[in-house]
Amino acid sequence: MLTILYPFLFLFQSLISTAPNFVWVSATSHDFGDLKLNVPSPHEFVFKNTGDAPLLVDNVRSVCGCTATEWTETPILPGEEGFVKVVFDARKQGYFYKKVTVYFNHQKKGEKLYVEGFVE
Repeated sequence: MLTILYPFLFLFQSLISTAPNFVWVSATSHDFGDLKLNVPSPHEFVFKNTGDAPLLVDNVRSVCGCTATEWTETPILPGEEGFVKVVFDARKQGYFYKKVTVYFNHQKKGEKLYVEGFVE
């Protein structure tokens, strides 16, 4: 019976040990307030590796070309912090609410970040 369960126990243990462990140090949403048209506005979201293995940001995706992103590209060691920088470049006037999705190593479901504001 143990030989039948062994592969499942190994798979379960490997899933637990590879799951990223982190906390967002900053809020996961940011209100830019009032912005000027065609003036890029940056905001940095900060996270901390709370696990016992290095953490890596695999990819960051935004919903439109008006939102550029940068992030910590080197592995974040346990106890250290990393960032995801979002730069909103307003091309249209009015209210906006944009989502950015962050993917960490060994993570299928991304973490959601949000930016909003009003372009004058």
